Amino acid sequence: MAKLKMGIIGTGGIARDRHIPAYQKISDLVTIEAVCDLNMQAAEEVAKQFGIKKVYTDYHELFQEVDAVTICTPNKFHAEITIAALEAGVHVLCEKPMAINAAECESMIEASKRAGKMLSIGFHYRFTKDALAAKRVILENEIGQPIVARVHAMRRRKVPGWGVFTNKDLQGGGSLIDWGCHFLDLSLWLLGNPKPVQVIGQSYNGLSKMPNQVNEWGAFNHETFNVDDHVTAYIKFDNGATMLFETSWSANIKEDSEGVSISGETGGIDLFPFELNQAKHGMLLNSQANWIPGDDDPGLTQVTNFVESCLGLSELIVKPEEAMQVSKIIDAIYHSSETSEMVNL
Repeated sequence: MAKLKMGIIGTGGIARDRHIPAYQKISDLVTIEAVCDLNMQAAEEVAKQFGIKKVYTDYHELFQEVDAVTICTPNKFHAEITIAALEAGVHVLCEKPMAINAAECESMIEASKRAGKMLSIGFHYRFTKDALAAKRVILENEIGQPIVARVHAMRRRKVPGWGVFTNKDLQGGGSLIDWGCHFLDLSLWLLGNPKPVQVIGQSYNGLSKMPNQVNEWGAFNHETFNVDDHVTAYIKFDNGATMLFETSWSANIKEDSEGVSISGETGGIDLFPFELNQAKHGMLLNSQANWIPGDDDPGLTQVTNFVESCLGLSELIVKPEEAMQVSKIIDAIYHSSETSEMVNL
């Protein structure tokens, strides 16, 4: 079987720390042919670090060398590069969020359908062992019909002070579009991706606009800070299920926490860690797993699924239509916050 030829576009931290090491662990399935970055020096340094032979600054030239690409650029360029890659006949794994807005997501999906090529998005929380276990339990009807999801992704004073995370033009937002999107995607997937019909939300950034910041993750300019550092939302779905959602880079809380809790008609699940809560045999039972199979690195499981899907050996776990649903909700939360009104989808 021929190996998949992979190219990496964007050589920042997510490429160096997650994607390239993961692909090199499955070298029986894929080879990294080249890296591409507008900064030639950065690209050459990464190529040297990982033993990658070819370096480009123009991604159109890279497309001629590969079967697939992994896009690790700022959010603003996700749609543009994805569509160009698909039109060149190249499969795409694009980092999250899928794009700056849902309209761009739609264009990406249309390009994928026209090209007949794979398109997936880097929502790696789905590939954690706890999440995969929870999905199996829900599919086996251990909790019945899901009713209410409570979702939180909270950090204490950890605004990313590096890169372009606080650049609204390049990223489209802050804590919600950067980190909260993972938990929106995960919870929607566990719920079975019901259709969102109503969203009310509020975003905040007053805390990060204060002078004399105490921030664990580097310095940032409080005077020019213009993305969200805290977001809350209430989401209603067409099947009657609802979600209470909160995310923050910079909350004044005791400690960082992240989790998904889903209450169903006959039971519930909690993440992280995984726990199954049921009322059975006249008792209230809480069950924890003694052992969950799988790899401890969700990034490895993610790229393995993508590569195997491109080779026709597996089915994509993160489908682009599902990723677009996340962007639709993010758009609605931001719009609701700006207008102080509920958004009907």
